[in-house]
Formats: sequence, C-alpha cells, structure tokens
Amino acid sequence: MQRTILKNISIVNEGQILIADILLDNGYIQKIGDIENENSAKVIDGTGLHVLPGIIDGQVHFRDPGLTHKADLYTESKAAVAGGVTSFIDMPNTLPNVLTIDALNEKYEIAGQKSLANYGFFLGVNNDNLDEVIKLDTTNLLGVSDDGLYFTKKGNLLADNPETMEKLFANCKSVIAIHSEKEQIVEANEALYRNKYGENVPVSCHPLIRSEKACYEATKRAIELANKHKARLHILHLTTEAETHLFRNDIPLSQKKITTEVSVHHLWFSDKDYENLGVLIKWNPAIKTEKDKKGLLQALIDDRIDLVTTDHAPHTLEEKQKPYFESMSGAPMVQHSLNIMLEFYKQGLISLEKIAEKMCHNPAILYSIEKRGFIKEGYFADLVIVDLNQSWTVHKDNILYKCGWSPIEGTNFQTKVTHTFVNGNLVYENGNFNESHRGMALTTFKP
Repeated sequence: MQRTILKNISIVNEGQILIADILLDNGYIQKIGDIENENSAKVIDGTGLHVLPGIIDGQVHFRDPGLTHKADLYTESKAAVAGGVTSFIDMPNTLPNVLTIDALNEKYEIAGQKSLANYGFFLGVNNDNLDEVIKLDTTNLLGVSDDGLYFTKKGNLLADNPETMEKLFANCKSVIAIHSEKEQIVEANEALYRNKYGENVPVSCHPLIRSEKACYEATKRAIELANKHKARLHILHLTTEAETHLFRNDIPLSQKKITTEVSVHHLWFSDKDYENLGVLIKWNPAIKTEKDKKGLLQALIDDRIDLVTTDHAPHTLEEKQKPYFESMSGAPMVQHSLNIMLEFYKQGLISLEKIAEKMCHNPAILYSIEKRGFIKEGYFADLVIVDLNQSWTVHKDNILYKCGWSPIEGTNFQTKVTHTFVNGNLVYENGNFNESHRGMALTTFKP
C-alpha cells in the first residue's frame, strides 16, 4: 500500500477549515501538519482543493442479493466512491429479506468480494421475526430496520403496528430505524384519488396520497412510544416541515435517543418537479412542497435533523416508466449526493463544515462506527477531495449506476469530486478507478 502525502490542502473537519498536509500510510491517517516530501510517497498537490472525511451514507438499497438486475454491490459501490461516498449502510429489503443473522452474514460475505467502499447492513425486523430479534444481542449490530419490507408483505411497517413497536422498543438495545408513514391514511387517500381518476391517477397526486398527515401522525406516535421505553429510535428519510418540530436540537447528537435524517432528493426536488420528471421522482415517502423542502434544509442547519442520506433505490427505467400505481418507488442518488450538498454551499445556503458534520461526522457518531467519519490521526484514511470550482454536467455517459439513469440528468454542478481514498487506497482519481482493493466491513464501538 503506497504512502501518500496530500500537500497544502484545505481540511474540512470538526467545524473548521485549516490548510495543512496529511500523510496516509498503511490504511490510516498517520500525521496531519507540515510533512516533508518523500521519494517513496505519492504526493498530491492540494493547493486550491478541499478534503473532507469520506461520506458515510446511512441509507442505501444496493439490491444485492436477489434484485441484481437493478443494481449490485459492485456497481453501486463504484458509483458511490465516484461521488465521494466511502462507506454505506444497506437496507434489508433484498431477496431474501434480511430477517436472520445467516442472511445478514451472507450479505457481508458478498460485499467482501464485490464492494469498493466500506459496508454495513441493517438487520430487518417485522412481525414475522420480532420475537427472534428480541432474543438477539443487537448491541453489536449497526441497527435494525423495517425499511422497504412493506414492499414484500403488507402490514410490515412498524409505524402501523403500535403493539409491535412497543414490544421492540421495550426490548431492543440497538438503533431502531423506521420508515414512518401511516398506511391507513395512505390507503384512504388512494381510494379517494382512485374514485376521482380511476387507475390513471396523475403522479402529481403522490404527495397528497402519501400525505403530510400520514407522515406526521406516524412519526409523532413512534416518538411517543420510544420515549416511553427509552428506546433508541431513528426516523428515516424525513419529508415534511411539520415533522421537523418533533425533534430536539438542544443537546448534542451523542446524547440524543431520538434522531432523524433527510435524503438529498427531499432537499433538491419539490412537488413542482413532478410536471417535468413525473414517476422518475416517485419516492416513498413522497417529495412534497417547496415549504417542506425549505423547512427540511432549515432543520438540517439548526440540528433538528442529524444526517444526510440518499435512500439510493435504483430501478430499471422499464420498472419506473409505468402508470402511477405500477411504477416502482425510489431512484438512484449515491453518486451525486455530495455534489447536491455542495451546490447548496455554492448558493450560500449551508457551510462546508455543516456538510461534513451531517454527511461524515454524524453518521459515525449515530451508528457508533469505529475510526471513521473524521480526519484524525489514527483514523482510517477514508477521504474525498473536491474541487469547488470545476463544473460538469450529469449525462448518461458519466452515470455509473447499473440501471443507467438518474433523475438529475442534465444538471450542471459547479463542484467536482477529484479523488476518493478508501482505507488509504486511492480508489478513484479524476474519472479513473483502481479496483485492486475491496472495502472493509464497518465495525462499531461501545459508546
């Protein structure tokens, strides 16, 4: 493994930006400061460039195993590192659903062979395996989640099952990450719009069917139950301004029992975009109003929202481009999440330090990930270098997702990822990949 020196680079870390050198050796950050060049080391001139800790994406659907016609752990991890994402946590709605430790271990084995980025996986939890999950020592897991499981079987959303939630919250010691929508409200709204339009419901009705009320009531109830049992609850992909007021920002993240995140598409798009993009931006929970979009960004900045994720959920274009009720929900985003956040920085809406906090530091804190998420001596050398003054346009020929499309095709970004290091290996450099190394399984520490 080659020693690498980053010279004269602007380091974005822990609320400040400072210019210094960084020595990477044997997979770790060995030294930060004034470092002399060495003949044996690769030297990268960082003048005018910025380096952040590698992005940790706390919610992706990489589709492996069982759904690999859409995506797999190789293709999507490659797209991830091209976007500066060095670690990810994958959701349990693969085939089979990850409802046992054996299925969980199988995903780790596949990732060890295929993933260019570091990897972790949620254990799935639903009514079928609740009793088994409760018996487990879940303290060594990154977390348990019901996300996506409702696609394979009705009634699997924890938010719709207060008794199941109570039992889980009372007994599970790990992070419990849930998809928060009330299906009863969604189904009533569906019936209303079917009555009006038949089967030809316009996709613009999606945020009215998967409504603010469906989200807010589910989130409020889940928080009440979690507080009752002092459970460690994380609400996935928040979508409404109303919900942001249910979360605290008066204590540090390390002390929070109830946390939440926003996915980049809920910051980037609003209901105005259904007109042009239609089912391509159909997600669950739905993209909602301009007011919601602005409220989510404000809550991210003032720390009611703790993380930025992608909910990267690729489908083939054939699966997407169907009538509203048949079109699959979700879209690919992991290659472009950092660019989206940096675009907000260029617009003066968020600082670089806050981006590093929400995309790098906080995922590591929230999921107790060992020696990642910060630029510190002794930490793994997971780093992303960005040029804040290099523009490029998203085209079919530079999209790396296996499904081959993106809802942000044609978007011009003012910033570019130039280098991505995973465990000290320069995996991505200006469009070129070094695929001779694989990522590592994320390990946790006991807080």
